[in-house]
Amino acid sequence: MARRSKGRPVDGIVLLHKPQGISSNKALQQAKGIYFAQKAGHTGALDPLATGMLPICFGEATKFTQFLLDTDKTYVVRAQLGERTTTSDSDGEIVETRLVDITQQQLEQEVASFLGESDQYPSMYSALKYQGQPLYKYAREGIEVPRKCRKINVYSITLDEYDVESQQIQMTVHVSKGTYIRTIVDDLGEKLGCGAHVIMLHRSGVGHYPAEKMITIEALEEKLQQAKDDEVEPSTYIDELLLPMDTALVDLPTITLTKEQGVAFSHGQTVVVGEVPEGVIKVMAEDTFIGIGERNKHGHLKAKRALSSAQ
Repeated sequence: MARRSKGRPVDGIVLLHKPQGISSNKALQQAKGIYFAQKAGHTGALDPLATGMLPICFGEATKFTQFLLDTDKTYVVRAQLGERTTTSDSDGEIVETRLVDITQQQLEQEVASFLGESDQYPSMYSALKYQGQPLYKYAREGIEVPRKCRKINVYSITLDEYDVESQQIQMTVHVSKGTYIRTIVDDLGEKLGCGAHVIMLHRSGVGHYPAEKMITIEALEEKLQQAKDDEVEPSTYIDELLLPMDTALVDLPTITLTKEQGVAFSHGQTVVVGEVPEGVIKVMAEDTFIGIGERNKHGHLKAKRALSSAQ
């Protein structure tokens, strides 16, 4: 007998506003429980210290999480100058305290120096793995292991505030995937000669998704209570907050098939259409999103990931 999945089949994306103090996985599980969803995944972890946009993909939307993982991100970060910590944020222990002796001009110049492409070594407190273990596990044992630098791109970085009295700064940073903001802050502190660490981090944007579309766990729970008070199905109020799954693919070229071609595509058959561009392609059947495809060696369209619901 086939095992039934717990929960209901729900497809789409909700832009969760992750609160401070919990892990991204905890936030994911809370959202999954509220939606009573069979399947869910998040697209890019935020540290417990951090808040902000955490796209949660439900059901078939989980097939396209990689596109959100790979997209650019925008953060607002507040940093304390004069102190360096083990984790480059306020969750770590202070390991060094130094005098802050900088000018506004020097600060602005050093902040601007991060613009563009560069190599960044990930923090020892990241979730990246070395020999099967997350780096943070080694760090907690005081073990330093080799880390590969990664190419990052800082598209924009602005100094929004410098509070001389508290020696705190606030910046807005727009970066490529995989960029560690706390590493930027730590590196900035070293460039300034005083040390620095993150005390607040808020992700305000993932790709093209607007900040105003975010919703908190509390707001979702209020929707559930409202549905209960109105004696209607909970899905009546919470499902309307879901974004279509193809909103994760707005940057991809699109091919639109006929209904018949869409059926063939959804069953894994190659479809002969006009010119098929290189790379991954968003595929529509008339007005319905049915998956992503790519060009085969003959120049025809083949399925890369088709939606089960389209079959």
